[in-house]
Amino acid sequence: MLYYLFKYLDKLNIPGAGVFEYISFRSAMSVIVSLFISLLIGRRIIRYLQLKQIGEVVRNLGLEGQYRKEGTPSMGGIIILASIIIPTLLFAKLDNVYVILMLVTTIWLGFIGFMDDYIKIFRKNKEGLAGRFKIAGQIVLGLVIGVTLYFSDDVIIVEKVRVSDLTARERIEMLDPSVTSPQVEIPMERKSTKTTIPFVKNNEFNYSWLVAFAPAKYREVLTWIVFVAVVIFIVTAVSNGANLTDGLDGLATGVSAVIGTALGILAYVSSNIIYADYLNIMYIPRSEELVIFASAFIGATIGFLWYNSYPAQVFMGDTGSLSLGGIIAVFSIVIRKELLIPILCGIFLVESLSVVIQVAWFKRTKRKYGEGRRVFLMAPLHHHYQKKGYTEPKIVTRFWIVALILAVISIVTLKIR
Repeated sequence: MLYYLFKYLDKLNIPGAGVFEYISFRSAMSVIVSLFISLLIGRRIIRYLQLKQIGEVVRNLGLEGQYRKEGTPSMGGIIILASIIIPTLLFAKLDNVYVILMLVTTIWLGFIGFMDDYIKIFRKNKEGLAGRFKIAGQIVLGLVIGVTLYFSDDVIIVEKVRVSDLTARERIEMLDPSVTSPQVEIPMERKSTKTTIPFVKNNEFNYSWLVAFAPAKYREVLTWIVFVAVVIFIVTAVSNGANLTDGLDGLATGVSAVIGTALGILAYVSSNIIYADYLNIMYIPRSEELVIFASAFIGATIGFLWYNSYPAQVFMGDTGSLSLGGIIAVFSIVIRKELLIPILCGIFLVESLSVVIQVAWFKRTKRKYGEGRRVFLMAPLHHHYQKKGYTEPKIVTRFWIVALILAVISIVTLKIR
């Protein structure tokens, strides 16, 4: 909102108003305001949660020190949501399709997580919101994101196209009369289902290739169906992965802050035509506004970590964890880096796989031997290390370090092909 105000003031030649045109300034302000909200207003929210006795209900998992967390304020994800939404509304262009999608993601998954926490705490139902409703909500969000990205005219990329591959209309509208050779490549704005794939020479993958076998008249329909299905899967998987990771003080928050920083860097280089050309990655026009959202995300997670680090004064609950995972998933899809998720979100992936492996192996061995057996001492994986005697701060710190290494690897993949 402030962007439009200062744009109007700039037209009136008010000194200094033009500074809001700079992404760097608005991103810096987004971080500062986000930190301010999470640190200062967050303290008041924590006191309110304590006053209303909105505390964590601890199940007996046989973990050392688990009852110390009994009564610690939960639903602190409200702090994260406010610290992301408010700076974004203040400093981003609100007519930008990417910003709209990120705000919708934040609010929608925040609402689903809030309902889950509300049922657990106020209705005293430890199971919370039924799993089918969570999945349904994630599917609806994935459907909205996928359809918007596929059909919106504002969602385009710039790619180099040979003159010989231009359509007749593109030749008329875009072709420079001085370009005569059919082999010359020129930059073109196009709708595309291309995305970035690591460790491959051209660094690109097109979802349309998955339906190349189909008759030509069905390919377009099948392409958007496949694309939307992939989006739904990614949103569901990553948001649930973040939820599973939120089991130790500061674990999900710190890992998300690292991932958010990496995504902010990737968004910046993808939105800058010079850097995109140098790195030979897709240039995505108008995606620079995502840097402001990423800045708010980083400020929110770091600010929340002030209270969520060991020993935690507040837990984010599903209000925060589902939102963080969904934001990371949608942000990755929007900047065409979703195929980097297995690397960038490696912690979430391993935590999720540990649960899947544990449950599958337990059920299989129970059918075969009459008694279920375990691969890990306990799942998710961070509880396995707790059972082995590692202290909570050591586990969290080492997971942060691994997340940082994975983030660096994800960024480096832009040049390793």
